[in-house]
Amino acid sequence: MSNSVRYDDRSPRLFFIAAVVWAVVGMLVGVLIAAMLFLPALNLAPYLTFGRLRPLHTNAVIFAFCGNIIFGGVYHSMQRLLKARTFSDKLSAFHFWGWQLLIVAAAVALVTGNTQGKEYAELPWVLDIVIAVLWVTFAVNFFGTIATRREKHLYVAIWFYIATIVAVAILHIGNSMVVPYSLLGSYSAYAGVKDALMQWWYGHNAVAFFLTTPFLGLMYYYLPKAAERPVFSYRLSIMHFWSLVFVYIWAGPHHLHYSAVPEWASTLGMLFSLVLWMPSWGGMVNGFFTLRGAWHKVREDPILKFMIVAVTYYGMSTFEGPMMSIKSVNAVSHFTDWTIGHVHAGALGWNAFLSFGILYWAIPRLYKTQLYSVKAATFHFWVATIGLIGYQVSMWVAGITQWAMWRAFEPDGRLVYPDFIETVVRIVPMYWVRLLSGLLFFAGLLVFCWNLFKTIRSAPADYAVEPEVLAPPLVRENVAPGAVTPANTYDYALYSFQHAIRHGFHRMLESRTVTFTVLTALALAVGSLVEALPMFFNKSNVKEIASVTPYTPLEVVGRDIYVREGCYNCHSQLVRPFLYETERYGEYSKAGEYVYDRPFQWGSKRTGPDLHRVGGKYPSLWHVRHMQRPSSTTPGSIMPAYPHLLTSHFDTSLIGAKMRALRTLGVPYSEGEIAIAADTMDTQARAIAAEVESQQGPTGLADKEIVALTAYLQRLGSDIRWKRPVAQLPYAAGVVPAPSPAPAVAGGGASR
Repeated sequence: MSNSVRYDDRSPRLFFIAAVVWAVVGMLVGVLIAAMLFLPALNLAPYLTFGRLRPLHTNAVIFAFCGNIIFGGVYHSMQRLLKARTFSDKLSAFHFWGWQLLIVAAAVALVTGNTQGKEYAELPWVLDIVIAVLWVTFAVNFFGTIATRREKHLYVAIWFYIATIVAVAILHIGNSMVVPYSLLGSYSAYAGVKDALMQWWYGHNAVAFFLTTPFLGLMYYYLPKAAERPVFSYRLSIMHFWSLVFVYIWAGPHHLHYSAVPEWASTLGMLFSLVLWMPSWGGMVNGFFTLRGAWHKVREDPILKFMIVAVTYYGMSTFEGPMMSIKSVNAVSHFTDWTIGHVHAGALGWNAFLSFGILYWAIPRLYKTQLYSVKAATFHFWVATIGLIGYQVSMWVAGITQWAMWRAFEPDGRLVYPDFIETVVRIVPMYWVRLLSGLLFFAGLLVFCWNLFKTIRSAPADYAVEPEVLAPPLVRENVAPGAVTPANTYDYALYSFQHAIRHGFHRMLESRTVTFTVLTALALAVGSLVEALPMFFNKSNVKEIASVTPYTPLEVVGRDIYVREGCYNCHSQLVRPFLYETERYGEYSKAGEYVYDRPFQWGSKRTGPDLHRVGGKYPSLWHVRHMQRPSSTTPGSIMPAYPHLLTSHFDTSLIGAKMRALRTLGVPYSEGEIAIAADTMDTQARAIAAEVESQQGPTGLADKEIVALTAYLQRLGSDIRWKRPVAQLPYAAGVVPAPSPAPAVAGGGASR
């Protein structure tokens, strides 16, 4: 075996450059949708609307920008930590080009409305398979490199990389269980409350194991390199890793406080979220104290500035997150812009700032040159920092304002702001602050791109020549002649125990990759199983309601249109058991009402009012006018218009396949109902179109998508007996006559 190794630096270069490109794309879309949110004229239906671009923004930033940073950083650092070349150059190339093509395909799918409607997992099922193939490719390349390593012990960064690969595989497989009905369409294997628990198990831990653990691994490698200091504490690293891996996976249900999820599940998530604060801060402390003796460099070096602010924001976010998981605090923050501020503090302050620091440090070394302009990097730091703070503070203020206005009561018990639009108009100035702050952050990104471009342009002609370093062959044990070894004694167990005591048990564990990986998987599995098994095998957690019936074929199509247009990005479908919510919306939501919802549509943010009890609240013409021109029914509305719904024909060709897929998942459709589904759709659609015409609305809507969507909206909340609240949104004069009071009892929908 040769004593030298040539590292593959081509792959890290490609991933890092791709990360920069996708950062520009993802953040440009972010700035655009920040404006589109309160300037509805910027929305260009059907493709360029907030509802379709918001998932594109999150996927581009998380999986394109951060994903490429992770892959580039792992491929770059692991070769040096393991003293071995990447296992396969061909696998690296397949991984890189496959990931970029996946991102492009994802962008096309989301813009054209092909989405599963799941937070951070919107991509169609066929692309989920592509993700799995590429992730396995990454895993084989990673573990193959570990198998051929020349460094016996695994450095702390490698631990976090292992946890990332194992956890993301578990999460992706668990959350991606679907029954397809077409090449791009599918229905979740889970429904209602179970789907909510599964999606937030995935959603919270996607943040944990795609945006936290791999970046902690990168921090443990690049921060000491940039500071030229060793990691502060090896023991603290051990405690940080194992406690984080074990605790994080439990915390997802805290996103579902005061919902239809059983109390025990959300409480368990809250308790582990609070415990999570301690191991998270262990990593922050390790990062801060790694800079001991190097603080003078922080004042001069923009790379360390980015990294120390990233570690600071990691600490802030991992304090704010557990605090927001406390039920009383969650009652304030949930569904408001406070959550948006929290998410962006982590994504921009922790992930983006650390990425900027890594790229400023790594790119010059990968291209064998010097950073083109330290002053430009420093300017980037201050502009981005100001933009980040402005963004976060504006969302804090907006969130607290929303909560305070939603819950305000007059002395006589009436809501102070019964019209939801009043709470929207009040926070528009904060949306302007966010937009300007985002533009500042984006301006810094453009300076960053220019600086890296000039740096790469200054590279010498031989920069692509792979570096050769001395790396002695892996020596399992250095033992003196005659020492106790497996070869000359039967008492190897005693020898191993003595060695572990002398050098530390964890050091011994680091040299056993398979054992280390299995223990990591077990630590991840415990919390997942404890939370999932009672929900999926104990029927008492979701009490059935006899009056809740499956959606009609037209309502199925209408619900798919609702998901396609991304309505869940701005509207919730969950009335919480708070007086101010039941007074505004109606009876609080029950678990049994969601048994046919795939995926669940509770939402995370209320830019518009909750819709779970909207069925029967307005005549059908109101919904038609509202989708055609929202301000005609709700003066001051910032909702975009969807005029294409009044001209596009709804699709009947897939209804049979959709109903069969749903039947496979337990929805009690009979073969006879499926056989006449198209006729049933036509009958219900004609009835709604006739109702609209009778209210002096547009004609010829019987085969249009607006009728299917209206059928779905009119169904919401109508399956149970409840008393409609007195407070009603006002009707625009001369547009639609106010409806007669809704009956106390509603069946499966007026059109059924």
